[in-house]
Order: sequence, then structure tokens, then C-alpha cells
Amino acid sequence: MGILNLTPDSFSDGGKFNNEKAALEQTEKLLKEGAEIIDIGPQSTRPNSEFLSSEEEIRRIGNIISLIKKEFPEVLISLDTFYADTVKFGYNEGIDIINDISGGQYDEKMFDIAAETKLPYILMHINPSYETMHEKIRFEDITLEVNRYFSEKVNVLLEKGVKDIILDPGFGFGKTVEDQMKMIGETEYLGWGRLPLLIGISRKSFIYKPLGKSPLDINEETQKLHLKVLEQGAKILRVHDVAEAKETLTHFLQKK
Repeated sequence: MGILNLTPDSFSDGGKFNNEKAALEQTEKLLKEGAEIIDIGPQSTRPNSEFLSSEEEIRRIGNIISLIKKEFPEVLISLDTFYADTVKFGYNEGIDIINDISGGQYDEKMFDIAAETKLPYILMHINPSYETMHEKIRFEDITLEVNRYFSEKVNVLLEKGVKDIILDPGFGFGKTVEDQMKMIGETEYLGWGRLPLLIGISRKSFIYKPLGKSPLDINEETQKLHLKVLEQGAKILRVHDVAEAKETLTHFLQKK
């Protein structure tokens, strides 16, 4: 899954792809490097980022989804939003997957729109409100906590008729460095191995800050962690650097 940020304020690539021409060029680059899913994000969720309404997200997206679908009909598009109305707009434009960082907690209509559209839904572990999204919580057992959350939310989704669910443990959101490294080491236990697992650790601070590096200088370390989670059953890698991740994936498949 290649990341396409339509934001002016994302922490590592803000403002680079927030017009139609640049977005199409970046999509082409990501696909050539080996991406199979393009994750479109109209709103930055880094700490202290600007909070946008659904209307503003839709304005930012504009025609980009339909243009990408027209230019690259084979591509799968996931839409990174926590708003039901943005999902509805994206569905009409041709998205294939809902990527909701909020686990349905920031918009009570989200699970209903997921059921209505019948799109695959990415369920992420996160703190219960937008305001507390990045508050560090010390969990007694992070893997147990994430699985408890998944269990509760998956049951609600299934009851509503959402059948295709992908789990995302939420690296980079309200977790300590220690807890995130524990999750890397215990990936095989996240979600009990019953549902596909998405891992999004690309350019995350729990990797670069302890090393005293910038988000753009941790590719080698990131690929080692990617290999580790692939070996434990991860199915989707959400990344900025597609070519490098593809190389890691090829290496992993050759080892099997």
C-alpha cells in the first residue's frame, strides 16, 4: 500500500502531491515501484496537525480519485478518513477500501456507511477521541489491549453486516516506543491470526527518534522491521517508500 498524501502539512511529504498533476505523477511512480493499493489521505493526523471537516476533506480530494481510476483502472484505492460523508463521496468516485484510523469512534455513522457500501474496512486501534489521539498511554499488556479492542469492534462490525475487515494495530498513535517494539515482536498474536493484518510503520517516530535520525533516514531499519512482521503473518505494508518495501517483500517470498 503506497501512501498518497493530499495534505499541505503531513510530517514528511506535506504539500508535495496536493494537486491533480502531482497526485497522478506520484500514483504512477508508486505503481511502477510495485504498489497494489494507493492510500489517499486528505487530512494529516500527525501531532498538532490542522483539524479538517469532512467538507474540507472532500474539497481537497476533488476529482483526484476519479482521475486516478480513469488513468490506472487496475489500481485499488483506499481512502484514509474518519468521516462517513467523506467515505460516501469516495464510494461514488470509485474507492475500493475504507481506511478509518478512528475505529468508528470519531463519527458514529462510520460503521453504518461501511455496511452500506459493502467495502472492505480497515479497523485501527487508537485512543477514543480525536483530542486524545496521540496521548501516550502505558498499557499493562499492549497486545492484550489491542486484541480486546479488536474483539469488541469486530463484533459490532459483523453484527452490522461488514464482512471484509482488515486490522491495523495503530503504530504511531498514543503508544510508547517500548509498546510499539513489543507489538513488532508479537505481531503474530495481533488479531489472533484470523483477519488480515496491515502494518503501518513507515517514517514513524518510534523508529527514528530513539536513533536520533530524521523520518527520511531510517529506511534500512524500517525494512528490517518490515521483514520481521512479514515473517509473523502481516499481509499489507502501508509505506511511503514502495520500491524498498517491494524489495523486502521479494526477499521474504524467496526465503519461504
